[in-house]
Amino acid sequence: MSVALKVSAALMLVQATFWSNPAHADWRDDIGTFRIGIVAEPGAGNTVPGLAVLTDAYTKALGMKVEFVVARDYAALIEAQANARIEYAIYSATAYATASQRCLCIEPLVAAVDSNGATGIRSVLLTRDGKLPNLAAMESHRIAIAPSDSVGGSLLPLVALAAEGHKLAEDAPFLVRADSAAAAETMLIDGTADGLFGWVTAAADGQPEASGTQARLEAAGLSAAELRVVWTSGLLRYGPHAVRSDLDPEAKRRLTVFLTNLKSTTPDIYHLLEPKHSGGFAAVAPKDYEMAASIVRFVSGRGQQH
Repeated sequence: MSVALKVSAALMLVQATFWSNPAHADWRDDIGTFRIGIVAEPGAGNTVPGLAVLTDAYTKALGMKVEFVVARDYAALIEAQANARIEYAIYSATAYATASQRCLCIEPLVAAVDSNGATGIRSVLLTRDGKLPNLAAMESHRIAIAPSDSVGGSLLPLVALAAEGHKLAEDAPFLVRADSAAAAETMLIDGTADGLFGWVTAAADGQPEASGTQARLEAAGLSAAELRVVWTSGLLRYGPHAVRSDLDPEAKRRLTVFLTNLKSTTPDIYHLLEPKHSGGFAAVAPKDYEMAASIVRFVSGRGQQH
């Protein structure tokens, strides 16, 4: 074969490889450094335990340089992702819903699950010794409710009830606003309230578990037989790990595979990334955060009224 033919054949091989393997590294080159945003625990400053180990794990999963960016709060994290200063962020449910509303450019990838399969929380209306017979009887009874910024004990029940056609005014005379969730529980225990809005953990398609508020009431001395759940809300999913929607599909795929397998492959790294929910990560979609979005709209509307 002549030199010219060899060169031509080599060029054809390179071209064939290029077209059959379409720029696998392009998205990495475009990004340069993949930045992950996270909010440090209160009082931890800008430090996150095991950051070097986590950085190495993500670097190997993506095959590119990774850097963690520690934000002072969720507002700063949301701005950073909305302005494309970070590609990936770890949110609470309502922080993700706020971010999604802020720029419509963010989508959830995975969210944590508890070891018992619970994927989030539901609000419950609890009564003791049958004092509150049903939801319709609320207006003739005293109902303890947590402070107005409590997600599970105030925002979630008000939003979920409104969606079911039971719109409650936050200052309704039968709602007794407690100074804390614990104070609201005490009101049910000592009999100064006939009902209590609290929360329990729950699976996406399952029944509420005897955890959260109900577990604390039982730990305080009430028996399970004394307590009855009068009403249960829809599910508020645990907060997601979310990426910018314009992130390359291959990057999204790699991240999803890495995260959903993390609990079984390297549980020590999983625990560093997710210390609160020990059941692993499961893939999620925007529709899983409709309840969170409703809460964000409710709070936004409340702010506009003042």
